[in-house]
Amino acid sequence: MATEIKHNPIKELKQAGQSLWLDNIRRQLISSGELARLRDEGLTGVTSNPTIFEKAVSGSTDYDEAMVQLVREKVKPSQMLWDLMVEDIQAAADVFRPVYDKTKGKDGFVSIEVSPTLANNTRGTIAMAEDLRNRCKRPNVMVKIPATKEGLPAIEDQISKGHNINITLIFAVQRYDEVVEAYLRGLEKLHKKGGDLSKVASVASFFVSRVDSKVDKMLAAKIPQTDDPAQQRALEQLFGKAAIANSKVAYEHFNKLFSGARWETLRKAGARTQRPLWASTSTKDPRYPDTYYVEELIGPDTVDTIPPATLAAFREHGEVRRSLDENLDIAKRQLKLLAEIGVDLDQVTNELELEGVESFTKSFESLLEALTRTSKDIKAGKGPRQWHSLGPLQPAVDQQVAKLQKADAPRRLWAKDPTLWNADPGKRDELVNRLGWLNVAEKMLEQAPTFKQLAKDGRAYTDVVLLGMGGSSLCPDVLRNTFGAAKGHPKLHVLDTTDPATILSVRSKITLKKTLFIVASKSGETTETLSHFAYFWDLVKSRKQFAAITDPGSGLEKLAKDHNFRWIFPNPPDIGGRYSALSYFGLVPGALIGVDVEEMLQRAMEMAASCADTVPVETNPGVWLGAVMGELALKGRNKITLIASPKVATFGYWVEQLIAESTGKQGKGIVPVEGEPVGRPPVYGKDRFFVYIRMDSDAPNRAVTALEKAGQPVVTLTLRDKLDLGGEFLRWEIATAVAGSILGIDPFDQPNVQESKDNTKKVLAVFKSKGKLPPAESTAASKSKAGLKSLLGKATRDSYFAIMAYTTRTATSEAAISAIRTAVRDNTKLATTAGYGPRFLHSTGQLHKGGPKTGLFLQVVQQDSKDIPIPGQPYSFSILKQAQSLGDLQSLTSRHLPVVRVTLGKEPGTGWKALVAAVRGATKSPSPLRGEG
Repeated sequence: MATEIKHNPIKELKQAGQSLWLDNIRRQLISSGELARLRDEGLTGVTSNPTIFEKAVSGSTDYDEAMVQLVREKVKPSQMLWDLMVEDIQAAADVFRPVYDKTKGKDGFVSIEVSPTLANNTRGTIAMAEDLRNRCKRPNVMVKIPATKEGLPAIEDQISKGHNINITLIFAVQRYDEVVEAYLRGLEKLHKKGGDLSKVASVASFFVSRVDSKVDKMLAAKIPQTDDPAQQRALEQLFGKAAIANSKVAYEHFNKLFSGARWETLRKAGARTQRPLWASTSTKDPRYPDTYYVEELIGPDTVDTIPPATLAAFREHGEVRRSLDENLDIAKRQLKLLAEIGVDLDQVTNELELEGVESFTKSFESLLEALTRTSKDIKAGKGPRQWHSLGPLQPAVDQQVAKLQKADAPRRLWAKDPTLWNADPGKRDELVNRLGWLNVAEKMLEQAPTFKQLAKDGRAYTDVVLLGMGGSSLCPDVLRNTFGAAKGHPKLHVLDTTDPATILSVRSKITLKKTLFIVASKSGETTETLSHFAYFWDLVKSRKQFAAITDPGSGLEKLAKDHNFRWIFPNPPDIGGRYSALSYFGLVPGALIGVDVEEMLQRAMEMAASCADTVPVETNPGVWLGAVMGELALKGRNKITLIASPKVATFGYWVEQLIAESTGKQGKGIVPVEGEPVGRPPVYGKDRFFVYIRMDSDAPNRAVTALEKAGQPVVTLTLRDKLDLGGEFLRWEIATAVAGSILGIDPFDQPNVQESKDNTKKVLAVFKSKGKLPPAESTAASKSKAGLKSLLGKATRDSYFAIMAYTTRTATSEAAISAIRTAVRDNTKLATTAGYGPRFLHSTGQLHKGGPKTGLFLQVVQQDSKDIPIPGQPYSFSILKQAQSLGDLQSLTSRHLPVVRVTLGKEPGTGWKALVAAVRGATKSPSPLRGEG
């Protein structure tokens, strides 16, 4: 029987003459043995830069012990930075020394970069390059020098001294020619001095994807300027072509420059070619395959430096062919076409060089700030940012952590391995196509200039109204409540309801002519959102006042194009709505109100580094939290209760949807308890698990301390400031995905959400045919005590009490719901949840129908005193809201779930007071929970 040969793209690259280096370094990667394993798999080197090292230090605990020691030794942060970096470079160089020796100095290199603050200082660059070489003391270390005008003489100087140099930040073919010239001149000087040319190695790092990022934006700006469909198609066909074409021309120059009499003289003296190195090879645009810039740049005598996520993708499904010198004529034609339509590539590459130096300098300064801050924290004796007290549940969690580690969960997560959740090959593509959230922060960082310009342009508006539901609205709502609007920026209103009074309230607060409306929907088919659009478009009818966020190719994208919206943001399609906080859905509204979304994304990248594939589960913040959530749910502690600092109080809105919709299915699930008033330890049952999200500046929370002392499991997460929410979005996404794998469910689908939508359509069909809605049994609030007592009498120790309010959200309703939750919780020990309809249908609605059959449901409705017609529909917003409540009711009753429907009547304020009294009466002497005797 023939042995199956496993596809290994990395080894195939080597056979094609290309070396693969990892564009990443951190202490955990080395100490865990992962770097050595990657070397054995075929990687032959490592590159680093200030941005990479900043994430490694500020986004992990890898360096804590070393930093404590350096602080004790009174080392200044500026010196600490280089001590830590040199130590990592030395250790990585030792890992790759066998490759260096085996290839006789051709490969096996590790790069360290001179300070980017010296990019325009020739003498300073030379001095630092010398210092780094002397400090690293490894023959297979390359010092990185930028290809700036001032860097070129430094490159020549270092080559003439026989040093290994990696020339970085090359964007233009002309600048690449100058780099090669500096290399050749340096070799000639060394040869003239009698030096050994065979000991000198160099690579020229040509940056790739950033060229497309900038050129594609220019093309996108040109498309609306022409009405000719043929011209528009021609422009669209040039998207994603500039970077590859530019690189292919550079490779043609490489082959010419390293041939002929001049080079032959040096080659015979032992000189090695300076290999082109393709850098910035991760895909920044969701329209392009994740291995695009690797697969299209394969050729002999080259190096590809690849970030971890792209490496994982390439290992999983990369295809190898000699692509660098194919279709060179087409590449040149593409560059010619770009020039003809006014895309000046020289200008583009000049700007990219300046931006690259600026970006690396900013990272360098941020790293120094992080080290300074951490040094102060160490001196002040500040504790860890993640703390837990799990009591007798700790051993079970430890076992789960070990199990996940043995299953290689962190690596499989980042490799987007679908078998982490489902081994069925038929589910593979569906699962992989839902994991774009893992890398979206990096892609969105590439759009930082877009967000800055959007924030600037948005100042023309006084208000922004977001029309969206669920994953499209909850992150913006959190940002609105957390940050407010910065001075000079518009105020954000989030409209995620069909309640007519709420819609009219938003209408009354805005100046129509100065308001931007964002229509946000992944599918583009969300009934509520399209109804909102119809209403406001009918009022405004100005394309300059509308923007859309949606998946490419959706019905909403077509609608937006047909109506000439001012902005259309095509979101990465491989992200589900509830995992979209760090995509355009969350960031566009955030940018408009003046949130520093770039820094939020940087915090997300920090968290990504903390949760990286090489970090063990026990010290991996996201995977560890997922282990706790999943294991405690299996142990009956499936009511995760969120207690948040007032400064980030509404973060729970978003977490609630993420957990409920992701885990509530197949009769399983974790019930997120958000917004429940905090009580004393005796009022809680043994089905709780608490997570306290606090700010670093907060005083100790006595209620949380009391819960810990009482033996309740508590995890405390500390945020440095509000912008740390960027990292928290990613932490909770990872944790929820991992918890789903423990529960044995797919955390990325929502099989029961569509059911309520279908039921609503059926109810509306009845209304269309009969002119009235079908009847439903309901009780007046003042007469609901008996029904509520009966409902609560069906509780077991695992039950939870859910309030579903299809009502206007007011101060009165909020106070009443809080009072109801407190009464139920304090008298029965039941966990309580609450949500306004139809908003909750896009969050906890999935849990209600698909999760554990332990819910006790109180549906609250009211008679709307005001109503609004929906343009183009035979029904109004009030009718739509009532139909949604009836459809939801049918979904619950069809499953034989206990539900009581209560109406507040024409005076909701009076009705709420009566309902509070009824609940208090029903809970004064409740029946014992079934199962407890």
